[in-house]
Amino acid sequence: MELRTEFYAEQIKRWPQRGRVILAQFDDDSVVVYQAFRPEIAAWAIDHQAFGGPAFSFTRMSWIKPNFLWMMFRAGWATKEHQEAILAIRLRREAFLAILSQAVHSTCTASLYGSPAAWKEALQRSHVRLQWDPDHGPTGAPLERRAVQLGLNGPVLERYATRDILSIEDITPFVREQHTLVQAGRLDEVRTPQEAPFPVEDATLRSHLGLTG
Repeated sequence: MELRTEFYAEQIKRWPQRGRVILAQFDDDSVVVYQAFRPEIAAWAIDHQAFGGPAFSFTRMSWIKPNFLWMMFRAGWATKEHQEAILAIRLRREAFLAILSQAVHSTCTASLYGSPAAWKEALQRSHVRLQWDPDHGPTGAPLERRAVQLGLNGPVLERYATRDILSIEDITPFVREQHTLVQAGRLDEVRTPQEAPFPVEDATLRSHLGLTG
């Protein structure tokens, strides 16, 4: 597996405990995001190192999550129907920043959009939705920290799915192995992808996203 991993118990000592934070695995060139799919979609993506094929829809919004444990909560550690395969997608870093720069919040924030009408107009123009939700620990317990997910559609989804991806890895076996440890209460043995707060240097973009860390 290409993902760098570390014991969860060590990572939580460094992670912010509250606030809006983009926890992710990244380097100078790339950012890892996660998605959960039916096995046939995942198999096509692994074979082609892109998304497409008869089962993948370009007409529906597709959500990406840079935080591994948030993905595990949403997918039930690969146990939920149609989310049985977990993929780690390594994106070009500049592509991830471009997605963030186009994001419109899924709920109206008056200080950002001025009015509900202006927010609705921004939603109609944008092909990226941004949503902050409570992050969760390995057992599913909600945390004070907020995790981000990004919904893509239209030309942004097409570019993401076919041009911005550096690699796609099926990490389902790793997910199932760690879930077994979680279910057994052996949290000190659980490993998760090595993550840290993703730095957004542009002050205007930080403010628009609502980042606190």
